[in-house]
Amino acid sequence: MVWKNFDSLDAYKKLGELAPVDVKTAMAGENGAKRVAEYQVPMSNGMVYSYAAKQVDDELLAALQGLADEAELTEKYAALYNGEVINTGEKRLVLHQLCRGQLGNDVIKDGVNKREFYVAQQNRIAEFAGKVHRGEIVNENGEKYTTVVQIGIGGSDLGPRALYLSLENWARANGTLKMEARFISNVDPDDASAVLATVDIAHAIFIVVSKSGTTLETLTNETFVKNAIKEAGCDPSKHMAAVTSETSPLAGNPEYLDSFYMDDYIGGRYSSSSAVGGAVLSLAFGPEVFARFLDGAAAEDALAKNADIKKNPAMLDALIGVYERNFLGYGMTAILPYSQALSRFPAHLQQADMESNGKSVNRYGEPVNYVTGPVIFGEPGTNGQHSFYQLLHQGTNIVPLQFVGFRKNQMNNDLDIQGSTSQQKLSANVAAQIMAFACGKDDENSNKYFAGERPSSIIIGKQLTPEALGALLAHFENKVMFQGFIWNLNSFDQEGVQLGKLLAKRVLAHETDGALRAFADIFEI
Repeated sequence: MVWKNFDSLDAYKKLGELAPVDVKTAMAGENGAKRVAEYQVPMSNGMVYSYAAKQVDDELLAALQGLADEAELTEKYAALYNGEVINTGEKRLVLHQLCRGQLGNDVIKDGVNKREFYVAQQNRIAEFAGKVHRGEIVNENGEKYTTVVQIGIGGSDLGPRALYLSLENWARANGTLKMEARFISNVDPDDASAVLATVDIAHAIFIVVSKSGTTLETLTNETFVKNAIKEAGCDPSKHMAAVTSETSPLAGNPEYLDSFYMDDYIGGRYSSSSAVGGAVLSLAFGPEVFARFLDGAAAEDALAKNADIKKNPAMLDALIGVYERNFLGYGMTAILPYSQALSRFPAHLQQADMESNGKSVNRYGEPVNYVTGPVIFGEPGTNGQHSFYQLLHQGTNIVPLQFVGFRKNQMNNDLDIQGSTSQQKLSANVAAQIMAFACGKDDENSNKYFAGERPSSIIIGKQLTPEALGALLAHFENKVMFQGFIWNLNSFDQEGVQLGKLLAKRVLAHETDGALRAFADIFEI
């Protein structure tokens, strides 16, 4: 297995010689219907990844298969899940897939079987959540907790928050909503204050999430919350739990009801499958629901092992994205879920993708001579249609689109209104958008002319269940991973977030000069 820069591969030259497919022609008429039937890949849980509206044909797909083979994508994935040091910047293993299932060999590190470690933490969380739900762990007055509040930032907030919102209504409809969840992330005191104003503090558990136990924003918010607990006449040690590493000051601390552990091999933006997501989601929905989510992710991880790109939806998605980025010059990708439950999913994927592949040096620290990760943004449909879709349809930039849609809503509560249900109207809109972006519309009035040729893909499922959500998360995580392999990046560190933190500490310590001092003075620091 060899790690090479993308532009040194033979497949790079081959792809540069191929022309993109005319989507406007390919998707028109009966040929378009045939294309939709053929250009799709099964996912787990009955979902499908459809790429009919992408600018690819059989010749280009063959070239992408050649790229996957030459770049040794399946071999590099196997190296990752078998415990090789893939995070070269921090010299660490990358094991978030191992939180969901065993994909290969046992991974032993520091004398510990890591799969057994992650399962043990899941079991401890399940036991804790069960005791809370049964009223065996209670507040200082012997009363049950009704709300769980996660205190974290970045990956400790974005992923778990997105997943909670994705399943909240499903859990209500299926009778598995055990506790409502809230999230505090921003060091802005208005964030914590707003959440605390809506929470019955006496009946709330607060989960502090910090791997190191020293994260400035998180510990600041923890102190803010502890003060509010005391002001409510309660004992903070009866209302706080921690998710941290075994070596942090939060571990085994009597100031917490319990501590649950993660390790250095789970990056923040990939931590939703670990105790970081497990604690809050198990308390909110029950550990059985969290286990179903993990099963959905594990099934999709297993699909990602396939060397045939027509049987590997995450790898195919990644390869098409690389083609669009490097050869078609598209600098952005829009994530457009036609499900209100996925309202924060684009924000989570924004971090997962941009923090992973927003790099300009390869895994050895050498500058690369090609573009890497795109800008990611998104919003649920149909709201987005009345917002930024104007630019997507008629703007000067072509932005590839990734739709997500379901045939059935989560609440099983819908009405026939003017001849169709709300869910049918939602689904009609996403189908219409795919075709409008692909084929456009001719019009003598240039203001009403749509050029088309806007490529898109869609993941379609029956309903957004825990298994479907796990599959969605794993699909996009593995897509990012495969793209990082192709670009020869280290997708698992994030040095770009560190400089601002260091300068902020200097400001707070009054160790500044020049323009930094001037800005600090403006804010009266």
